[in-house]
Amino acid sequence: MAVVVMDVLYRPLIPPPSSTSAVLDRNFNCNNHLSTSFLPFRRSHRIASQFHSQSSKSGHGCSWMQDNSTSKDLANNGRRHGPFHSTFPTTAAEVSSVKDLFEFICSGPLIDKLGFTPQMVADSIDKWLEKGFHVCQLFNLNELYLTTPQKARIYHYYIPVYLWCEQQISDHRSTFKEGDDIPPLVIGFSAPQGCGKTTLVFALDYLFQTSGRKSATISIDDFYLTADDQAKLRENNPGNALLKFRGNAGSHDLPLSVETLTALGKLSKEGLKMKLPRYDKSAYKGRGDRADPSTWPEVEGPLTVVLFEGWMLGFKPVPTEVVKAIDPQLEIVNKNLEAYYDAWDKFIKSWIIIKIKDPSCVYQWRLQAEIAMREAGKPGMSDEEVMDFVSTYLPAYKAYLPTLYTEGPKGSDSKHTLVVEIDEGRNPILAS
Repeated sequence: MAVVVMDVLYRPLIPPPSSTSAVLDRNFNCNNHLSTSFLPFRRSHRIASQFHSQSSKSGHGCSWMQDNSTSKDLANNGRRHGPFHSTFPTTAAEVSSVKDLFEFICSGPLIDKLGFTPQMVADSIDKWLEKGFHVCQLFNLNELYLTTPQKARIYHYYIPVYLWCEQQISDHRSTFKEGDDIPPLVIGFSAPQGCGKTTLVFALDYLFQTSGRKSATISIDDFYLTADDQAKLRENNPGNALLKFRGNAGSHDLPLSVETLTALGKLSKEGLKMKLPRYDKSAYKGRGDRADPSTWPEVEGPLTVVLFEGWMLGFKPVPTEVVKAIDPQLEIVNKNLEAYYDAWDKFIKSWIIIKIKDPSCVYQWRLQAEIAMREAGKPGMSDEEVMDFVSTYLPAYKAYLPTLYTEGPKGSDSKHTLVVEIDEGRNPILAS
């Protein structure tokens, strides 16, 4: 994969001294508490969360967040996130100094992959601090007292990926002439269910907003068939468990996705507006249905970026004998997949592939998500229903993840593709 040099993003607020140490001392005494460094970004008081915190009843977690953490609701995002529960200990560890944070950032597994050097991190430490504060604000965390998993998620994952996306936007916009109507860059996020892609996109969307960029978020879930059309699909494929419920190729409204992505690409001028389709997973006891159009969020141009996420983005058909060997029921799904490039992937110009070693993690991750949904007051699937539901996805993972990881999505460019390998705790790890 090509090295991505982030020089455009690394412009210090004042000219950089000649050494990393001098840069860190430029604005901050490294023995001072980190709160001093956040003064340029803090309000006179912390912004209170819109939601009251709720304690976890299950002990399971759907994210790295504290047991009682809640996230802010983004009005134009259209996706309300309830409580985020943690699988990690929540004992706070004081963030003692900018120097310590700098060293922690430089130890991240994505640093080398993205072409960051310690000097570049030092030159841009103000930006890291600012974006770190915004992420903590979003998830209602105290930026001075973060657990190690929280620090890792923010400074080893979300902010590096955000900076990579910023560079992709700069590269995209540089291909147009001054005065041109520049369409938004569509960044695709392909990752198995439950591994945290929706939360990642949620955080990135917020960071773009804090940077003054207009963004839109969509998911392949938003293009699932209506409950009625899903019932027809089931009737037309009797006995095929892979098409019984939403999920696999064939269970999406592809004309709707083409219409939506095409319209988003034209949202390049001030005043242009459109509504984004949304899907209600809680409908019909967790089996889902398309949300009422009156509830769809509206976005307004000019858009800079569209964040498009989904568990099967980038999947492409494989030889029939391969899918038959995995599951004979997958043959029709493989055939259906042939139409998906034109409906989804051809709109995507930059890719983030979140890689996992073992698809069986999806069982636990999905269970955690459903527990969180139920605790947020929404009807979700039972534990048994989750197991049955996830089993319909595993054949596709076995068939399509290997080529996604080795070849990338059809039409993708390695210069515009970032592969992030994560562990069972959903944290980035060094590529094997």
